[in-house]
Order: sequence, then C-alpha cells, then structure tokens
Amino acid sequence: MDSNSNCRKQGAVVLVTSAEEVLTVVNIARDNRIQFVVSAERHSTGGASSVEGGIIIDLRKMRKVTVDPEAKTITAEGGCTWEDVDVEAAKYGLATVGGTVNHTGIGGLTLGGGFGWLSSKYGLTIDNLLSATMVLANGSIVIASSTENPDLFWAIRGCGASFGVAVDFTYRAYEQKDPVWAGLLGFTADKLQGIVKFANWHHGANTGDQCFLFGFSVPPPTNQPMTLCAVFFCGAQQAAEEYFAELTALGPVINQVGSMPYEKVNGMLNAAVNFGGRKTGGGSAVKLPLEPLFVQEVFDDFARFVGSHRGVGESLILFEIIPFKKIAEVPLEATAHGSRSEYYNVGSLFKWYEPELDATVRAFSRFVNQKIREQGGTMAERGVGAYSNYIEYQLNPEKIFGVNAEKLRQLKLKYDPENLFWRWHNVLLE
Repeated sequence: MDSNSNCRKQGAVVLVTSAEEVLTVVNIARDNRIQFVVSAERHSTGGASSVEGGIIIDLRKMRKVTVDPEAKTITAEGGCTWEDVDVEAAKYGLATVGGTVNHTGIGGLTLGGGFGWLSSKYGLTIDNLLSATMVLANGSIVIASSTENPDLFWAIRGCGASFGVAVDFTYRAYEQKDPVWAGLLGFTADKLQGIVKFANWHHGANTGDQCFLFGFSVPPPTNQPMTLCAVFFCGAQQAAEEYFAELTALGPVINQVGSMPYEKVNGMLNAAVNFGGRKTGGGSAVKLPLEPLFVQEVFDDFARFVGSHRGVGESLILFEIIPFKKIAEVPLEATAHGSRSEYYNVGSLFKWYEPELDATVRAFSRFVNQKIREQGGTMAERGVGAYSNYIEYQLNPEKIFGVNAEKLRQLKLKYDPENLFWRWHNVLLE
C-alpha cells in the first residue's frame, strides 16, 4: 500500500529469513552505496517501503509469533502482520495494543508509535514494547530494551525506522478472553450532524473501554459518499448498546455490529484499506469538541472530489476518536514519539487507478489534510499534534518529533552517522 510503489521499479527484492540475512544485505548495500528500504506489508504513507532502482529488504518470510502466557509477553518477528499476532495471542486469552487494520505489518506501526483499539486502556504500542532486536548500520545485531542499549530503545519508540531494521519485537500482553462489541455502521449524508454530536459526547463520556472512528467513503453497493463509523466496546453487549444508543438511533443503512472475539476486531476496517490501485496516505489532527459546520465542509470537499474524478471512490478520510488519557500519562520525553497531547488523529487514504490522476489526487490529499490541520483546533502544548506514521512527506524533524528532535539527531550520529536509514523520516534534515 506504499503511496509511491506503483511508480517505482525496484532493483532487487530480497526475501530474508533471519537477522543474519538482514545484516548481510545491509552490509552489501552500505559498502556498495546502494539505496535500500525495509518492507513487510508496504503500508507506509510516504513511500518509505519502496525505492527506485535500489534494494527492498522484505521481511514477509519472518512471521514467527511466540507467546509466553506466564510472563504475559508476545514476541513476533518483524515480518508479522497484526493478524499473526492477534490470532496467536488469542490462543492464550491474551492481546496487546496493535493497529486498527490487521493486514498491516507490525514493524512500521510499532516503530512510529502505534495506535489501536486498546490504546484507550493501555497506551500506544510503543508503551507496551519491552524490547526489539535491531540490525544496525554498522553491521551489528543488538537488543534494544530498558536495560540493553537504553538510548537506542528510547529512539526506536517513535522513530525506529530511522535507526535500523527491527527483526523482532517483544510486547507486554493483557488478558482478553471475553468477546467485545464492535463493527461498522454506515449512514447517509444527512446524518452527519448527529454523528458529530455523538463524537463530541463520546469525547467526554468514555471510560477507556470505548473507541469511536468515523469518516467518509463511498462503500459499495451505494456508490454515494457516506459516513462510516467503526465502534468498539470492551465489555458486555448490553452495556455497549446502551453506550452507543444515540448513534444507532440515527438509523444506519449499513449495520455490521455485534459481539466478536477480539482477534476479529482488527479485521473490520480491512475492506476500507485494501490492496491494489495507486495510493497516497496522509494525516492531521483535531481537538474536540468538533464544530459541525467544519466537519460538514470536509465531507462536502470529499464528496465533490470523488464525484468529479473517476475511480477515486475507494478513498477514505477517518477521524479516530481513540481516547488519549492513557497515552498522555506517559511523559513526552520518555520516548521519541513526538506527541502525547489532547488531540485525535485524522488519517486519510486516497486510492485511484489512472496514472494521469497522480498529481491531482496527491494535491487534494494535501489540501484536505492541511484544512483539517488548520481548522481542527489548536494543539495542546505536549507535542506537535501530528502522528509520524501518517505524515506522507519529509518535514523538518521538529515538526514531527518536537522537543525530542535534537536528542534524536545526537543518537542518529551515534547509531547511523552515514544516515543509511533516512527514507521514513530524515532525522538529520535541516
């Protein structure tokens, strides 16, 4: 799903199976000055998992997951998807903080911070990362944890793709035996104001057991721009139905909500971010409460664009109202992640098929994300109000990592002075 992989011809794709094989490829690329990138499932928003004429270190064959039910830990190789992790952990009644799409690779999401359905209860994915095995630019394989190379461990929790290749991760796990109540609801355009009202209520009413996402797409077979909602309640069905009653009372025309095992939850958005086509991702952020007229403007912009350009109806803009209280409990300087503010991410994924639309779609993606960024409310002081995994182009590091940018520069000079790992976000960019 790399935003630029459709346009790039790789020089070689190396399907590695071990840390030692990764190390061999890194050494060859470094010694011969060959550009390279690391890839698992190619979900990067800014082209960081493809490179013209260079080498892709493809981790897809490294998919082993090991669960320690006594220690409540999950160790997964760098090529795993979140489905791999979720399914194996569920065999032991456990789960960890993953993403919201289960065919996403664990590596990119983790190293950039990581938001998921359980973030409201347990924080970011990096807040639950215990260690990682890293292949570094100097040709070494090391462990990064709170006790081994702690400065590297600090850096990879939010900026990991800029410091090496993560070949495995160990996460803290939590008991998750009971089913959850979750699914998708689809509403006609006239119900948007009621949905915004519910989002504002949810912002103040949630207990950390509930998540709510809403956004704009053109789901089949309607072929009309609609508001899609993804709901999640970690608890009993009756309590969940009471919590979301005001939303369901709006009369959804699509209703795919019900009780399900947790390992199924991360698959409910898969169809909205499926494979194929040409794509570009992006992101912004908002503070709540949301102004209904502002959200209506974004919907109208989206509807006009998809209605006037052929083959872009599979695109998506998504307001992710995942409660932030647990995330904000962690000090901003505790990890490299650039924001722990009182804001919510807005992600976008534009999909099209005709090469001649490349510039047009990317320009609209930047326009609408900038509009949301400017009108979505002033961000809190604790961070930059941006999610690095959603930023689709190179920015000054201060705009991504805020007060952590200078420390990242110093650590970059220690661990990767030749800046081999620069394609995700270039920490040394001035």
